[in-house]
Amino acid sequence: MTSIPFILKAWLALTRLFAGPIAWFSAYFHRRMGADPLRFSERLGKDLPDDQEEIIWFHAASLGEVRQIGPLAAQISQANSAGILITTTTVAGADWVVQEMPYAVHRYAPLDTPSAVKGFISGWSFSAAVFVEGDLWPRMLLELEKQGVPRILLNARHSKTRLRFQAAFARLLGSFACITCRSQGIKDGMLALGLPQDRVHVLPDLRTTLPQLPVNPDFSRMLSQAIGDRANWLAASTHPADEEAVLSAHTEVLASHPSALLILAPRHPRRGGDLANMARERGLQVARRSLQDDVTAETQIYIVDTLGEMGSLFDQASVAFLGGSIGKEGGHTPYEPASFGTAILYGPNVKNFADAFAGLSDIGAAVQVPEADQLGTALNSLMEGACVREMGQAGLKYTEDGQGALARYVDLLSDAVDAGRK
Repeated sequence: MTSIPFILKAWLALTRLFAGPIAWFSAYFHRRMGADPLRFSERLGKDLPDDQEEIIWFHAASLGEVRQIGPLAAQISQANSAGILITTTTVAGADWVVQEMPYAVHRYAPLDTPSAVKGFISGWSFSAAVFVEGDLWPRMLLELEKQGVPRILLNARHSKTRLRFQAAFARLLGSFACITCRSQGIKDGMLALGLPQDRVHVLPDLRTTLPQLPVNPDFSRMLSQAIGDRANWLAASTHPADEEAVLSAHTEVLASHPSALLILAPRHPRRGGDLANMARERGLQVARRSLQDDVTAETQIYIVDTLGEMGSLFDQASVAFLGGSIGKEGGHTPYEPASFGTAILYGPNVKNFADAFAGLSDIGAAVQVPEADQLGTALNSLMEGACVREMGQAGLKYTEDGQGALARYVDLLSDAVDAGRK
């Protein structure tokens, strides 16, 4: 084992010295997030399985990360005849695993303290440890290395922390069996740390391997009939910071296209009533999905304030503005609309999916609106041009390429698991 940089030694010493206070604060936040108090022992490396069957461990800190690995984990389990353990740090991530991955075992991730890490590792028979995007804890990684467990980092992203502490990350990642990166730029950053070239791979974003959102055929048909040949656009997963801009933009669109229809789907359906009032104050005609209102020729805004219908909306929308991109939310995944061939507009704040938006923008599938008050102008420009279909087709091909990458992900992980078994 190569030498450990000072910053890592300091971390190991501090987490040993303050293990008690770390556990106390963790218990407080565990309760505050609404997690089952009886499951806090999992964060201490306890509540271990009765048997020692071979397990492939995926660590996906929160809901955003854990949703990426459903199809991959299922195929890896089948290909390698191994069980699947998923750890998360959040309740939302835990609930998603229980609902969507019934074949997997879930535990809350252990603290990076000596007793928690030692207890956790001793309780499972790992054939590989897979980390999604990041959330890498030094003591855990060093202990896995000591035990000879192959480590894999999937969907690596740009990281200011990695740039700031290059020696530490070079030490922690240097013996990883496999690292996949979303872009060549991220790979170049990894290679600059001194990582072996043959272990670092550029693959499409793991999110592009996910299946399309489900479509309700009856609802999709109704939308198609309601839209007809009208100019239309979708504002998807909007938050309060987006919605004033969206309503103002639709007023501009109506000035150029008097029969235009806006389909407005708030991120939180309970906002449907407030949005209807905001629209009516502007003199706009509104229908609401939750009230089963009819969409008539006079309807100017159709508020879809229900859950689970985004697939049907993307299925019918030729142009979509993605919410969460004007305020501080950091944006929502653009791969969902892209997989339906929908042209994408987005605001200036998409830090959560910066690589995804950049990739789609580079191929002409998405356009950023730098200022909120420019949204109406951008929409009118698209509606009056001939590029919407080309934008949608570019995004569709991008996501189709990602679907094909799932097999490559499976092969890379299987190779690492096989190497660990030898």
